[in-house]
Amino acid sequence: MADGGGILVSKALVLGLTAAGLMTAGIVTAPEAQAQISLFSDKHYGEWLQGVTLQGQIEGGIMANPARPDNGMNFGDYFADHANQVQLNQVTFTLSKAIDPGKPDYQIGFTLEAMYGSDARYYHLLGISNRMTSNRYQLIPAQAHVDVHLPWMTKNGLDIQAGILQAPMGVETLDPTTRPFYTLAYTSQYSVPFENLGAIFHWHIVPMFDFTFGVDTGNQTTFGRNDNNNAAAGYVGFNINGLAGGKLNIVELSRIGPEDAVRSIGRRANTAQRYWNDLIATYTVNDRLSVTGEVNFLHDVGLRAETYSFVSFLAYKLSPTLTFNYRGEIYRDNSGLFVDTFLTNQAYMNAILDIYAPTETAPPTTYGEMTLGVTWHPDLGGGVRVFELRPEIRFDRSLNGTSPFNDRRNTGMFTFGGDAVFGF
Repeated sequence: MADGGGILVSKALVLGLTAAGLMTAGIVTAPEAQAQISLFSDKHYGEWLQGVTLQGQIEGGIMANPARPDNGMNFGDYFADHANQVQLNQVTFTLSKAIDPGKPDYQIGFTLEAMYGSDARYYHLLGISNRMTSNRYQLIPAQAHVDVHLPWMTKNGLDIQAGILQAPMGVETLDPTTRPFYTLAYTSQYSVPFENLGAIFHWHIVPMFDFTFGVDTGNQTTFGRNDNNNAAAGYVGFNINGLAGGKLNIVELSRIGPEDAVRSIGRRANTAQRYWNDLIATYTVNDRLSVTGEVNFLHDVGLRAETYSFVSFLAYKLSPTLTFNYRGEIYRDNSGLFVDTFLTNQAYMNAILDIYAPTETAPPTTYGEMTLGVTWHPDLGGGVRVFELRPEIRFDRSLNGTSPFNDRRNTGMFTFGGDAVFGF
């Protein structure tokens, strides 16, 4: 079984979609930190401790499925996998010190984030948290990295993150406030990585162009027996910022390295490369409307498998507190080895090591998906950083006649529901 993929360019969406976070690729910047609780603002603590902040967030939701599948699962949906059941998806606490890539001096910061909930099942690192519990609600270190800004080579210098990192590829991220919907696109679940142990570098060459590169142990693996093969992997890509009068931003990121398990395909897993490629373009039409397109292609040499897809997003601000969101996707899994649903709480991580993992799979399928929803995000004040209610309806369908949904009974699936997010 192929290991799944996930999501992270932090703060990739504002009103559902904006490119500001795509340019920072996960580094918390000073303006964001101002909205958080400052723990050491007094000069008594020294300059380094100033700006250390704490924030918390909780998310829960439900996706109803009128077809009531016998196994109780919404096929192809990780975060809302249990049909007709309310889930506590995330409780997170984040301690961080921001760095500001725009300042031409040496800086050091950090991010420590703990997460508890059902989403954690899919974001473990092998050997760190995947064996804590077999319950639906699990605990992970979602982030634990040091952030450094070095004023080297160019005016805006080099940013480094090292440690436990949420993978920087893709539009939709683990943080629900950075994406427009409760559920995720197929691309965001199966064709981008989720979590890495390693380092990533963002070199700000000129204001319009950033270069990204990095190295890690593999998607959701660590070292020794907790790596499914003996090879490293890494990223390379670029950002083009502020095109079309500042309205257009483009992010390209590729990842290269073996990701298959030796248990599955033998020693050639150490050299059989997986090539992940993701291109995102975000265009801000005006103060109300923004659109994003994502093109993704994945090729796995060891599995002799490919996926390719296109995802479109639209966000329209109906009022200062209400945003309409649209997502449309065509996704091709040409081998049937990527799109799946895991039937037990530890099955996803077991599949990465290719040990027993009860799974519902599908034959090679071209998937079509459309999701419509609104985000109500009033400013409550009083220390409430964020409050969102996000109802959505979703239509999934096989476009080539297969029947992957509702225990393989149907060519299509209709779900509706949403989530609520509260943060301080």
